[in-house]
Amino acid sequence: MKHILIAASLLTCLLFTGACQKQTTPPPAAGPKKLVVVTTLFPLYDFVRAIGGDKVDVRLLLPPGVEAHSFEPKPEDALRTAKADLFIFTNSYMEPWAVSFVKGLNTGTITLLDSSAGVTFQKAGVEEEKEEHGHEGDHHHGGGMDPHIWLDFGNAQIMVANIAAGLEAKDPANREYYRANADTYRGELKKLDAEYKAGLSSCGKKSFLHGGHYAFGYLANRYGLQYESASAVNADAEPTPAKLMALVKQVRVTGLKYVFSEELLSPRVSEMIAKESGASVLLLHGAHNISKSDFEHGVTFLALMRNNLVSLKTGLECR
Repeated sequence: MKHILIAASLLTCLLFTGACQKQTTPPPAAGPKKLVVVTTLFPLYDFVRAIGGDKVDVRLLLPPGVEAHSFEPKPEDALRTAKADLFIFTNSYMEPWAVSFVKGLNTGTITLLDSSAGVTFQKAGVEEEKEEHGHEGDHHHGGGMDPHIWLDFGNAQIMVANIAAGLEAKDPANREYYRANADTYRGELKKLDAEYKAGLSSCGKKSFLHGGHYAFGYLANRYGLQYESASAVNADAEPTPAKLMALVKQVRVTGLKYVFSEELLSPRVSEMIAKESGASVLLLHGAHNISKSDFEHGVTFLALMRNNLVSLKTGLECR
């Protein structure tokens, strides 16, 4: 009887080899380890996504849907970042906490990369006035420079080159891969820049007004436009009643038909100016961050900027 049972077991293995092999076949080998990169803002996240491709696991520190200027990392953000290979921040004016944050992780393995190396900063073009809530007109986390460097597509190309160099240094085996992707993406930025220059070359208006914080100075400067915002660089600041009245008057005098609002912030001020002046409101996306829905749908920096061009051409009455 014992021999019959053994024979039956062997026959079962022959007939159902998959069941027997399941116990003896080792699991498939894991793929190559990806470089773990944490970025602060969405433009950096999207640049790394384009350059790093399938060699990189990129994570956005700023939660989708959260306004960027008021964000400061919490203990849970430190836990999520501790195992990263590379931490990329925009610049010291945008994230003055970045250096101390990475030093505080105490891992000794994370490389800190400032994406702005080589970029020429410009001052925030706002009046030196006291705004509501006690914010100075040019104040942003203690600095007077405009941190929104990615909205100049020449600066964006420098940022891409810096990011590629950072990836290469951490993962030299894939150097050529990162360089090729960075070259391709810089080509896309050059194409985008050309589209803006052509699209904004023949417009009825040469100025635009924005009911939010001072975010679009680099964009205006690159394409020879005049730009004014309701508030200072600090997104928490509120315009004074006198400033609001001056902006309403400006819209009326210049004959602007549109006032711009921005992403992830209340359009209340823009709508107020538009209502008092007879204008309409259009969205202009600063791309600091994106909504949860846009994040889930894989929206890109290039797509957001092309949407901006459509809005600008409408707002400036371009041919």
